[in-house]
Amino acid sequence: MFRVSALVGLLFCSSVFAQPALQEKLKAVQADPAAMKAAVEAGRKASFFCANCHGEEGISKTPDVPNLAGQNAAYLLEQIRKFGAGERKDAFMQGLIKVLKDDERLQISAFYASAKVPPSRADAALAQRGKALFDKLCVRCHGEQARGGELFPRLAGQKVPYLQTSITRYRDGTGIRNNQLMSIATSTLKNDDIVAIANYLTQLP
Repeated sequence: MFRVSALVGLLFCSSVFAQPALQEKLKAVQADPAAMKAAVEAGRKASFFCANCHGEEGISKTPDVPNLAGQNAAYLLEQIRKFGAGERKDAFMQGLIKVLKDDERLQISAFYASAKVPPSRADAALAQRGKALFDKLCVRCHGEQARGGELFPRLAGQKVPYLQTSITRYRDGTGIRNNQLMSIATSTLKNDDIVAIANYLTQLP
């Protein structure tokens, strides 16, 4: 669903919800096991056009495209809204999302949130170093296990190339989207620091 040109940065920026009614409906669905199961199954079907880039289960097919599996449903729903509203600029994404009904947006978000994220292999020494950097700079927003939440995305299990590119663009201010908090957090990182953080994050379940 999300092309890398549009999405480098998606999994790092926070957001303020601007679709309270749909977010409340999502919470109601999540609180009802039967409704949640139905939403996930419907979302699996509605997300068929996402599979070309992000895989059938939300695990991307190429290293520079982000995984959507395991993301927080509320976070995904807000990113979908932003593309549909043109707040995030990408002709490809905007065209696809504009045809989705609200229920389909909710269902796709629920489906990806329910999908499992298999951890990837990483260099153990780099991962250990990356953990120290993550704990110092990133844990406050992204959580101890890098699983994010409603306002901050899951980074655990993302692919190393995607993570490296995204973090580097925030540090250098060269991304499609910039975020002040991310710019501050990454400003002191050297290239090898970024590699270490990426190795730590990719192997998290």
